[in-house]
Amino acid sequence: MVCLGRRCAYKFCGGGRTLVEATNKAYEGEYQGEQAIWLRSGPYEAAVLPQIGANLIAFRDTSRGYAFLREPAEDGMEAFKANPGVHGIPVLFPPNRYDAGKFPWEGTTYQFPVNETARGNHLHGFAHTTPWRVDSYGADDRESRVTLSLTVGEGHPVYAYMPFEFTLKLQYALSEEGLLQRVSVRNNGAKRLPCLLAFHTAVNAPFAPGSQTSDVGFKLTIGKRWELSGDRMLPTGRFQPLTAGEEKMRDGGQSPFFEAMDNHYTSQTQNGRNYMELTDSRAGVKLVYDVGVGYKMWMIWNNFAQGGFFCPEPQVNLVNAPNVDLPAEDIGLIGLEKGEIWEETSRLYTIDIG
Repeated sequence: MVCLGRRCAYKFCGGGRTLVEATNKAYEGEYQGEQAIWLRSGPYEAAVLPQIGANLIAFRDTSRGYAFLREPAEDGMEAFKANPGVHGIPVLFPPNRYDAGKFPWEGTTYQFPVNETARGNHLHGFAHTTPWRVDSYGADDRESRVTLSLTVGEGHPVYAYMPFEFTLKLQYALSEEGLLQRVSVRNNGAKRLPCLLAFHTAVNAPFAPGSQTSDVGFKLTIGKRWELSGDRMLPTGRFQPLTAGEEKMRDGGQSPFFEAMDNHYTSQTQNGRNYMELTDSRAGVKLVYDVGVGYKMWMIWNNFAQGGFFCPEPQVNLVNAPNVDLPAEDIGLIGLEKGEIWEETSRLYTIDIG
């Protein structure tokens, strides 16, 4: 099935103008042998993998050869499927670390598997490894888009660990304005639902062919840095002062690899926006990741500063939030009553600055 949406533009030539037709497309295909829904719009293309956590595995500008997200190597799909957390845009629900896998909520403590065995934590939840359903895909004269959902209830594998009834819904839309992401969480059951969510977005740095690590600098709208225990990487509930390097990261122009980072921060809007910017001075292009103010925290991980990619991770809640004795509002410990919906949007796009 291929869905096409046509849009028209005029191209001026020699005093006249010629009608030029551009096409938005959304269709089912493959990505390295896996089922994929592909979106195309103008120079952009994107692919999402329904069977691997609805991971948006690729976002590219084909006209300039830009690959904005880290993708698996052609011989790396099996490794990616075994650990789908450091490529594309994985959905984390509930996100990040939980002490000994304990998740206390509304008088009951739920037990998640300890899958970060060296530290004795549960890590990253269940949504990024679980198959999602493709609800719809299509295109019109404005955009191409796909909607996917994950509904959990009795009998679903996730229900064994999180015995709640809920639906996660994810929509991606591709247009001349880049890649729009809309995510929602709906409580379908009688019990109050913990709504803890993040995206482990893996951004190539650099993303432009021919550029080097020294050509890129970034900015992240951080506020305060949470202190993490050195052995378990769990919040102590206290803050640490920002270093000079982190202040430069907040203000702009810092290398994504200035030091090894596995750090946690509050978000602090700048000019009313919550975002990451990655600027390639050689290519004259800025990649903007505007994540919306519903994300109260940032994680940032850069794979021990090895270069190539880093992960600015917008997060609703504090790491290990259910186990932290701080006010729920301060740590993003959100609960949804029956029928309630939490929703937020994000966008990835570029600005030419040359």
